[in-house]
Amino acid sequence: MKFPNVMAAGLTALLISPLASADDNDVERLTKLLQPLNSYSADFKQEVVDQQGMSQQDSSGHMWLSRPGRFRWEVNSPYRQTVVSDGQKVYLYDPDLEQVTVRQLDERVTHTPALLLSGQTDQLARNYSVSSRQQGATEIFSLTPKSNDSLFESMQLTFTGEQLAGLQLSDSTGQQTDISFSNATPNARVAPDKFRFSIPDGADVIREGQ
Repeated sequence: MKFPNVMAAGLTALLISPLASADDNDVERLTKLLQPLNSYSADFKQEVVDQQGMSQQDSSGHMWLSRPGRFRWEVNSPYRQTVVSDGQKVYLYDPDLEQVTVRQLDERVTHTPALLLSGQTDQLARNYSVSSRQQGATEIFSLTPKSNDSLFESMQLTFTGEQLAGLQLSDSTGQQTDISFSNATPNARVAPDKFRFSIPDGADVIREGQ
């Protein structure tokens, strides 16, 4: 199943480790930005571009994240689709096909961007190589998974004024997915039922890895 194309050590460790590498410093900084993000709600726009730079698909919708491991990703245009994680299972619902795909929240799924943001920040250094660059008030972090079974080859997180503004993912085929966020509300209360999914009556159910 391919998901729609989406942590604190503190300053003390940095101060007592003068020989820390640039990667360590970048992990510390990204951790500092992500650690306070216990929940997140935002509109999104997503564009998928092939290796020739040609746009393949545009979509938009709304997303919600909540730690640990819960998210809801609703695509409203051009075709409806919903992806929900309750922290144990992930549900992908296509209402036009009346089909639900269900799989366990296993190690491979944990490498998806939504769960990077909604998961445990102390896993960053173990799972990713991190580098960063600054462009004015914008900070861009590049993450490369250390595992060979990740769903993407590289990812960028863009922050503007310490606010998460976008994601960019590249996979092994050269395809790139650009996601921008707007109307974001960090740490707003998200109702628990946002992360529950009830399989609609009559829907075909595909259970993967179970």
